[in-house]
Amino acid sequence: MIYTADDVLKVAKRLNNARRNYLLVNPLQGKHLLTKPTDALAMMDALGLKVAEKFPAARLVIGFAETATAIGAVVAKNISDECFYLQTTRENFAGEFVEFLEEHSHAPEQKLFAENLSALIEATSEIIFVDDELSTGKTLLNIVRQLKNKFPALNDKKICAASIINRLSEENIRNLADENISCVYLVKIDKNFDAESFSVTAARAVTPIGENISAHKINFSADPRRGVKIGEYFNQCAEIVDIINREDISGEILILGTEEFMLPAIVAGKKLEENFSVFTHSTTRSPIGICDVENYPIREGFKLRSFYDSTRTTFIYNLKRYDAAIIVTDAENFSAGLEDLISALKIHGVDKIFFVEVKNVRDV
Repeated sequence: MIYTADDVLKVAKRLNNARRNYLLVNPLQGKHLLTKPTDALAMMDALGLKVAEKFPAARLVIGFAETATAIGAVVAKNISDECFYLQTTRENFAGEFVEFLEEHSHAPEQKLFAENLSALIEATSEIIFVDDELSTGKTLLNIVRQLKNKFPALNDKKICAASIINRLSEENIRNLADENISCVYLVKIDKNFDAESFSVTAARAVTPIGENISAHKINFSADPRRGVKIGEYFNQCAEIVDIINREDISGEILILGTEEFMLPAIVAGKKLEENFSVFTHSTTRSPIGICDVENYPIREGFKLRSFYDSTRTTFIYNLKRYDAAIIVTDAENFSAGLEDLISALKIHGVDKIFFVEVKNVRDV
């Protein structure tokens, strides 16, 4: 399928961001807006196939948090089940990291797990960096230059900047080429955006109601923040469905991921589509304005305490009524965030709510 700007782009207004007042919202990405898992994966596969055709020898793919974590994983899967996938993160955990800035973001500090990264760079001739949108390439240049200083072997590698949307100017493209970076994308857009004209309100708070839900646990040995063989990661994501199939569910199902943890909900959702009507998206750290004008993408939203840090605010947008909802997370201290998300779902009349806690363990 050939994708167009109309397929992958809606313009929303950021809240409290002086650097960039708009956010390009992709209705097929399974992040801010609900979509069918099959449609999300079809779009991501389309990018993955283009990357695999041009860079078949790549064995290291790096996806940018938060919104490109699933896209990066799917790109890696299209290259090879043996491809190593690593996503950047804004979460805190022990280890050695390379830190960099995504300067226009609401949460600019990012980091990349660096333990064993030298060996991974040495073992491949091509490396893929994946984002949902490339606007100037500045974030990518930030991390590539830091990585080249720390890991000189990267200077001899072919580097690909893969994205759903590419908005790079000719000057931006030359800047990337100077670092031996070429681009692969689905849609090229050569125009600027401004959301200042939208009159928006903030997402509303919820009142926790303390409902009991059906809770399950599953172990993953694959943790993309520390790096995974992508075939193993996909297999473990699909195992979530084995838990859900024990439940009494029917009708229209929502499966939700949390922040950087998007892919498991999408992959499990696709498998659930064999028997149910399924939609997917996830909570997000992006504060987006709410507006009810025609064609504006974000019509409703709730503020939630984060699953990963109860002092941090996250959001869920455009909920509606479903026959059942499945929440999937790898957070460890999730009780406050879970309580808020359950309350938001209950406001929309979702009575059956199932929770899957993914425990990241090594050598299970």
